[in-house]
Amino acid sequence: MTRFRLGRYLQDNATWLGAGVLLTFLSSFGQTFFISIFSGEIRVGFGLSHGAWGSLYSLGTTLAAVVMIWAGGLTDTFRVRVLGPVVLIGLALAAVAMSLNTWLILLAPVIFLLRLFGQGMSTHLAQVAMARWFTATRGKALSIATAGYAVGEALLPLIFVAALAFLDWRWLWVVAAIVTLLGIPVLMRLLRQERTPQSLAAEYSATGMQGRHWTRKDTLFHPLFWFMAPALLGPSAFITAFFFHQVHLAQVKGWQHIELVALFPVYTGVSLLSMFAAGWALDKWGTARMMPYYQLPMAVGFIIVSVISSIGGAMIAMVFLGLTVGANSTLPSAFWAEFYGTRHIGAIKAMATAVMVLGSAIGPGLTGVLIDQGVPLNTQFLWIGAFFILVCAMTWVGVTRAARTL
Repeated sequence: MTRFRLGRYLQDNATWLGAGVLLTFLSSFGQTFFISIFSGEIRVGFGLSHGAWGSLYSLGTTLAAVVMIWAGGLTDTFRVRVLGPVVLIGLALAAVAMSLNTWLILLAPVIFLLRLFGQGMSTHLAQVAMARWFTATRGKALSIATAGYAVGEALLPLIFVAALAFLDWRWLWVVAAIVTLLGIPVLMRLLRQERTPQSLAAEYSATGMQGRHWTRKDTLFHPLFWFMAPALLGPSAFITAFFFHQVHLAQVKGWQHIELVALFPVYTGVSLLSMFAAGWALDKWGTARMMPYYQLPMAVGFIIVSVISSIGGAMIAMVFLGLTVGANSTLPSAFWAEFYGTRHIGAIKAMATAVMVLGSAIGPGLTGVLIDQGVPLNTQFLWIGAFFILVCAMTWVGVTRAARTL
């Protein structure tokens, strides 16, 4: 019976869910797990140390976070079928720019464009659409839409690392641009009839705390946002750092890079299971009961990877990391809608996405500088594990207080 209901749900909502999956999959070309595949080639090509490459990456990503505060709010004004093609064209042009650029001074602007249109707007557009289009099944919709990112994370590193043996890395960025452009007509076909036109958005709005429709300004001055900020920033910062330094991590642990990359499907599979479990759970219980605890597995994962030396130990660590990453794909987006309402969800989620993108800027830069200063990744990962335990405590305090007003 459950299988029948899920099948009927997928059938009834296939076009809108498909649009979300497509957007999150194509966001892969602006995500750290993809860009970092070419870290070795980029550092050699531009003569960069770990710290210099991490700093340039952080600069471009920080600029993307700042612009996201404004650009993300456009989802409250324009439909997905209008914004989506613009975002994907921008992402394709950024990929072409990466393939052609030979000037160090332009590397940070290229990273900025990849991060803004990939990690930033493509993901944001999909998540806001799911949060707005679905209410009773918001968790399921967010989980299904985010599966596109998981598929990209599982397959693209393996495919492109293998392709590096046959093609120059710059040509692979041309391939990424072509794939992105091919996604535009597919997106337009899926959204021939968008689920909730903007003119009807108020009719479908759900209120948040105190029965209010919170604006972005109200949210910014509410204490809960600041209790949640480390929880937004942490996974983005340090999972990004983990993948960003994947080549260096393999070197210091004595692994082949392809051995580490081969574990990504395991990590992604766990992430998918966790994502769907979190989506089912939040539809049943809401986000308030889950937010304070879902980052504990990430603390365990970083502590494990800091102390192990075998590739088998790395797989165990990746399982724990995947548990949090999967839930993180679903819970925060639903959290903003549940606590602050959906009428201004685009602007509010844009601010949260900016914090997340900022985290992905801080992680590689901070860890890269520490590597250059002689602080090994093993030590850094131990500190990061302790950080996530503190994050869970802060989230528990903030959510427990705010949940009384729901």
